[in-house]
Amino acid sequence: MSRRKKKAHHEEHMDESWLIPYADLLTLLLALFIVLFAMSSVDAMKFQMLSKAFNEAFTGGTGAFEFQSPMPESQMASPDEEKKDQEKNDKEAIAKEQRELQELQKKVNAYIKEKNLSEKLGTSLTDEGLLVTIRDNVLFESGKAEIRETDIQTANEIADLLVMDPPRNIIISGHTDNVPIRNSNFESNWELSVMRAVEFMKIILKNEGLDPRWFSAKGFGEFQPIATNDTEEGKTLNRRVEILILPRISD
Repeated sequence: MSRRKKKAHHEEHMDESWLIPYADLLTLLLALFIVLFAMSSVDAMKFQMLSKAFNEAFTGGTGAFEFQSPMPESQMASPDEEKKDQEKNDKEAIAKEQRELQELQKKVNAYIKEKNLSEKLGTSLTDEGLLVTIRDNVLFESGKAEIRETDIQTANEIADLLVMDPPRNIIISGHTDNVPIRNSNFESNWELSVMRAVEFMKIILKNEGLDPRWFSAKGFGEFQPIATNDTEEGKTLNRRVEILILPRISD
């Protein structure tokens, strides 16, 4: 009887000491898979942070998870160095863009010279981009927004100058002097300036080389003068349509 009782006693208390190393092994395998996943990332700083976190969690900062960085410290760029590199790349891109706009300006200026339009058209490089200015008497009758038939060819030739590969965003804006206007078509200079910009844009977008998605139109009325409205000469300068060719890179 005593032998059977002893055997039953052993069956009720089986040795479970194997569970401890088994649990440790599972934990290590889980950590290993996570670390292997982290190693697939090219972000060395994130890898170091992950490694440090495992060290602290499992070994108090030392032990099996104390991996070396996948990239030598001498080759790792600090945040300041990365910022400087980015700023350098940005400056180089902006400089390249400025050179391209300068080349485009030369092309437009050559057209102006060829057509003897220096008193009617002008160009300037601004902080916003390349600005082409067209006096209102080049395209429109006084107080009207429709482009004259005799000037449609000029608008078409300007459209040819705007065909670029890759294309750029272009803003057409209308401006007037401060002489009030009130006729059957327009109640204000604002409306006249908007419609002149739109009508000019409609003409140039007949060019199949231009994509309408890159164009927009604005009207400023008399509120952005470039000369005084106290003289006839100044008023003539203020009555204009502007073509702003934007850089591909914004600051």
